[in-house]
Amino acid sequence: MVRGRHGVAGVLLVGGASARFGSPKALARYEGETLAERAHRALAEAFGRVLVVGKAADGLELPFPVVDDGSDLRAPIVGVAAALREAGADLCVFLPTDMPRVTPALLRSLAEAADEVDAAVPQTGPLPGAYRRSALPVLERRVAAGELALHGVLAELDVRVVECDERLLVNVNEPGDLADVAAAANE
Repeated sequence: MVRGRHGVAGVLLVGGASARFGSPKALARYEGETLAERAHRALAEAFGRVLVVGKAADGLELPFPVVDDGSDLRAPIVGVAAALREAGADLCVFLPTDMPRVTPALLRSLAEAADEVDAAVPQTGPLPGAYRRSALPVLERRVAAGELALHGVLAELDVRVVECDERLLVNVNEPGDLADVAAAANE
């Protein structure tokens, strides 16, 4: 059970297929650390302890334990549902491993915006995002129905959209994207 400050748990998602990347994104290096270490650090700074959710079968060599999401499916919705069941907090703030520019302040702003709603997400989509346990029935029903697009869940929830600096929301899909993210950071 992971409880962060004020009943908020930080959750790092590391269960992606990394198909376009060609190797596990969580282990890719950016500015001297792996993407997973960088994301874990941001979540820990924002909320204290962090729950890391992914596929135990992947055997990722990370300096923190990975909680298995309990599914063969590879979709963020699976990790979000697993973490909401496991975390023991009413609110979880999720960060995928492939968003190296997300800051602790951005994560905290999502948590604050989730007051009295099911979820708070940036204008660009469902992740990073803050989701309450109240969203779990919708997530579980959609997974069971094979509706794996996390953005589809938002239409069924009470959601607050948070305007964020889109430069912080860049994600890494291919190895070359790491250089692009670094170049954008220097602009």
